[in-house]
Amino acid sequence: MKALYGQQNSPGEEITFVFQERENLPPTRDNDVKVQVRACALSWIDTKLLSEIKLEKELLPVGREISGVVLEVGRKVTFFQPDDEVVGILPLDSEESGLCEVILVHEHYLVRKPEKVCWVEAAGTVRDGVRAYTALHYLSQVSPGKTVLVMDGASPFGTIAIQLAQHRGAKVISTAYSLEDKQHLERLRPPVEGVRQPLVARVIDVSNGKIDVAESCLEETGGLGVDIVLDAGVKLYCAEDESTSKSQLLPHKHDIITLLGVGGHWITTEKNLQLDPPDSHSLFLKGATVSFLNDEIWNLSNVQQGKYLSILEDIMEKLSSSIFRPQLDEPIPLYEAKVSMEIVQKNQARKRQVIQF
Repeated sequence: MKALYGQQNSPGEEITFVFQERENLPPTRDNDVKVQVRACALSWIDTKLLSEIKLEKELLPVGREISGVVLEVGRKVTFFQPDDEVVGILPLDSEESGLCEVILVHEHYLVRKPEKVCWVEAAGTVRDGVRAYTALHYLSQVSPGKTVLVMDGASPFGTIAIQLAQHRGAKVISTAYSLEDKQHLERLRPPVEGVRQPLVARVIDVSNGKIDVAESCLEETGGLGVDIVLDAGVKLYCAEDESTSKSQLLPHKHDIITLLGVGGHWITTEKNLQLDPPDSHSLFLKGATVSFLNDEIWNLSNVQQGKYLSILEDIMEKLSSSIFRPQLDEPIPLYEAKVSMEIVQKNQARKRQVIQF
């Protein structure tokens, strides 16, 4: 059996991806489930995080979001039996590459896949679903009547976050980085027959760099500001210090603080966010909070295991009832996984890449 792994010769160097021949799997341990993988989604590998928590390896397993069929279970496994269809996310410290025909997974990282959900959709939605739940349920409490701003709503994560926020009764505003993104967001509709109301109340096209996001949000909310902001990165410095064209389209941290309403929540993906004393003072005056979105927290501690599994089950239920309709590319065969993973690692994929076995 072959499996895909990443190699990084020295810190800061680009990862190269290689297929390695695997030896036979070890015997199934008491709480392990042997799974025949049917689909595996590709996600960016955070080598810096792995290094910080002392999990760097010579060969980094690739592909953690998997769906498949149970072949065999350990003697203490209580949740599953052979032939069950399952989905889950392999933990950060897993030795297994999800891009392998057969793998061993601890039963506490898996849930059942509904029959009507296809393999590719299950694997392709589970990661973005966990991120959306973490942001909107645990870092902020989305509820009817709230206004949510989702930056880059046409991304795979943004699309799921919009669908979850709207399902919970919130009003959604989103930014678009291109004409294609804007058209995608304007086409989003609820899964209910006959309802033509768009999911996104206002799409702010920032592709030409002339639209002021803060001004647009304050106009849309009658000057009150938004209750929850999910960013997709922020500008930390002045425009001339930003190098890439993508960073030119990101909002400045001052803009986000300006558009936040009283008691608002700013959920950021910017791990190096720096707030100056005037920024902190503005947040204090609004009674607003800043939270960091790191969806790996669920697997870094077993304390939250029950909540985590219930999130996974809820994601599958919403996928089954078409509340979640993910942004997926066409399924990719295993022999093209190396090239696809290189694209994902360079953050060049606009849709979720899923390998189908």
